[in-house]
Amino acid sequence: MKRLRIHTFMHVPFEGLGCIEQWTSANNHSVSYTRFYEAHQLPSIDDIDWLIVMGGPMGVYDESVYPWLVDEKTFIKQAIEHNKTVLGICLGSQLIAEVLGAKVHPNKQKEIGWFDITLSEIAKRHPLFEDFENQFAVFHWHGDTYDLPTGSTHLISSEVCLNQAFLYNGNVLGLQFHFEVTKQTLKEMVENGKPELVQSKTVQSAEQILSQTENIDANNKKMFHILDYFTSKIQ
Repeated sequence: MKRLRIHTFMHVPFEGLGCIEQWTSANNHSVSYTRFYEAHQLPSIDDIDWLIVMGGPMGVYDESVYPWLVDEKTFIKQAIEHNKTVLGICLGSQLIAEVLGAKVHPNKQKEIGWFDITLSEIAKRHPLFEDFENQFAVFHWHGDTYDLPTGSTHLISSEVCLNQAFLYNGNVLGLQFHFEVTKQTLKEMVENGKPELVQSKTVQSAEQILSQTENIDANNKKMFHILDYFTSKIQ
């Protein structure tokens, strides 16, 4: 297997790679970071094979508060144009969608906690999701959503959010939810995001979120399968 150079964009210290770190270590891939909450420098596009864009509480439209979003979007667009494998999680998927020309906007309801997602008919037949159940619980933490980017394939929806995942050009994947969470990263997200946990039909309490850890292993295995799929595409 080729040793990949994987670069990661992090927006806050409590939304890191989670189980993806286990996968990169097990497969001897190198991982580098741009941590936008610290002094940072973007890499050269020629020095990376993959780009993983993580989540965060800010929105894609918050450039006046987080001016680094401008350079980040430019780099994501460059990575896509250079045919890099690009994976966006939560905010990361929204950034990819905007870069591809789609509108990002508030969803009708916030979705925070463990809720079911449903695969589209195309997703059910796609090797990205081979042997996945048609419907299963994943961890969500988002208030925004996006329109489907032109030329992309709709993959997943939930009861209150139509566009939960899309695939563009075969190697650019946006996921609104968090396959990557571990017990530790879940705890960190809850600790740092407690003000948002105003319980409703689509927002669970901290106790509800932290008590459903039985979903984590199955979700992590799904994340590993997706990463393995993208690796197989470049061999």
